[in-house]
Amino acid sequence: MSRNLRSVAVLVLAAFGLWYFAFQTEIWNFWVRLSLAAATLAGSALILTPKRIQLFSVRPRDIAIGVASALLLYAIFWMGQQIALGIFPFATEQISNVYATRAQLDPLWIGLLLFFLLGPSEEIFWRGFVQRQLSERFSAQRALLMTTASYALVHIWTLNIMLICAAAVAGLFWGWLYERERSLLSVMLSHALWDVLIFVIFPLTP
Repeated sequence: MSRNLRSVAVLVLAAFGLWYFAFQTEIWNFWVRLSLAAATLAGSALILTPKRIQLFSVRPRDIAIGVASALLLYAIFWMGQQIALGIFPFATEQISNVYATRAQLDPLWIGLLLFFLLGPSEEIFWRGFVQRQLSERFSAQRALLMTTASYALVHIWTLNIMLICAAAVAGLFWGWLYERERSLLSVMLSHALWDVLIFVIFPLTP
């Protein structure tokens, strides 16, 4: 196993531990725990990326793609929720449990954390580090699927099937977008804006 793959494996395992810390412990506030976990992963990824500045190159179309893709993903989740609520008897309770964490912090602070820290940090780690490193060793499709599976599985600690499925869908979407555009800025903006839309501005509460 190459050094890069070892780094990916170690940090993905660390992600499992950090997401356990965020979702299964009672230390501090949930949003503090999640912010620390995401920032730790993003920081570690950047430290292990020699030419990290190149990750953040900007093209004029990146912002438009980021905004448009966030709106598209929100629409996909709205439709998916309608289907899930009609099929799965546990969907209402599990979706409500996701939104219950909003009670732990002022919505303004939640929105700021989601937009400026959590969304970007997750993309720096999962797409900018994990998927990018895997795509140097495996095919683009295999790297996409491996990253998406890992991203979804770390959410196992939520004990929430709906959230795990949501992570799989969103992870596949952002992974595809990153592979297509090769723009970390696009997926960072897409993730950050989608987070704020779905969790603060227009929540999909059942």
